[in-house]
Amino acid sequence: MKILIKNGRLVDPASGLDRVGDLAVANGRIVKLGDAGEFAADRTLDATGLIVAPGLVDLCARLREPGHEHEGLLESELAAAAAGGVTSLVCPPDTDPVLDEPGLVEMLKFRARKLSRCRLFPLGALTRQLDGAALTEMAELTEAGCIGFSQAEVPIKDTLVLSRALQYAATYGYTVWLRPQDAHLGGGVAASGAVATRLGLSGVPVSAETVALHTLFELVRATGARVHLCRISSAAGVELVRAAKREGLPVTADVSINSLHLSDVDIGYFDSAMRLTPPLRQGRDRDALRAGLADGTLDALVSDHMPVTTDEKAVPFAEATPGATGLELLLSLSLRWAQDSGLPLQRALAVVTAEPVRVLGSALGSLAASAGRLVEGGVADICVFDADASWAVSPGMLASQGKHTPFEFSRSGFELPARVRATLVAGHIAYEAE
Repeated sequence: MKILIKNGRLVDPASGLDRVGDLAVANGRIVKLGDAGEFAADRTLDATGLIVAPGLVDLCARLREPGHEHEGLLESELAAAAAGGVTSLVCPPDTDPVLDEPGLVEMLKFRARKLSRCRLFPLGALTRQLDGAALTEMAELTEAGCIGFSQAEVPIKDTLVLSRALQYAATYGYTVWLRPQDAHLGGGVAASGAVATRLGLSGVPVSAETVALHTLFELVRATGARVHLCRISSAAGVELVRAAKREGLPVTADVSINSLHLSDVDIGYFDSAMRLTPPLRQGRDRDALRAGLADGTLDALVSDHMPVTTDEKAVPFAEATPGATGLELLLSLSLRWAQDSGLPLQRALAVVTAEPVRVLGSALGSLAASAGRLVEGGVADICVFDADASWAVSPGMLASQGKHTPFEFSRSGFELPARVRATLVAGHIAYEAE
């Protein structure tokens, strides 16, 4: 289908493009930026007053399938991605069964392609069953479509196993995605501090993150492996990442929308919606995360999408399942961060488009040259949104099967900026607001 998006404000952080014009799409590609001339469109979208940007790229979203279909179906969660302007996402391997077999990866990618709502890039398990012992067949998983390897939320206790995994990954050019958390220090349910102490909740100290980071950086120095650090949560963690990058280590890092906007005081009186992983830390940590994302120490902002059921949240805080829906909030919370920090629109969009693509790099294959960008000849993954609109988040508004979010208006008390009006994936309309 030939689609013409007329009179929109074309914004592309990768190239610095920011001007009003038309965008023409044919055969899944952008064929014209600016004046579309006599382009014969099958469908025309009027984007007057709207922003036309690259589709968002989310580096962490759990889709809950296979194995947790009561919490989220592939269909519902990819629909949520499209509604949030997300055109590409990375999913961790902690499904049930774990993504440690090529057949499981191929099945997941096939189903996502059939739904045509969002591009899916799975991470394979670094160790079999995520048990931290035997390494998976990384070469076979890569051939099946994995773009990297991860332990999800399961730290490897044996440093020798982790060292061998990084050695193997470095040999073949694979990227290892790890959330830095020491297996022995990270067993609590809230961040260590005055709030956890007052509420009587078991704490996770900052050292759980920093000890893991020190270990990882030593192993990266020894092996040369490329590591992506998932969801940094502390000010001390930001400083260690900054020093590692200054040293030239091949590391990148991201931060969750939850850690970027919330702190441990938001737990209130045991609000289970705030039971998240990583746990919410102090205000100074949140401020350091915001500054680190602004200056590029942290490369990308992620939704950390993990739909959970009402039953899993309607229990005491310590027993609640960690997680929240986030795909439909990623754009709004990126813009909110930029507004609060006095940053331009270009930077707000960069951390959810061009920068995540840079993290993925060659793993995107033929998409690497144009994903996260608006460029003639490039892939037509596009998000059209109204930056002047605002919305009060409520469960009924969410396409995700998971309805729990810390940013629900009745809980947060504030409205979010921007509403997605249309999402195009490979040149077809995956979502259009009514």
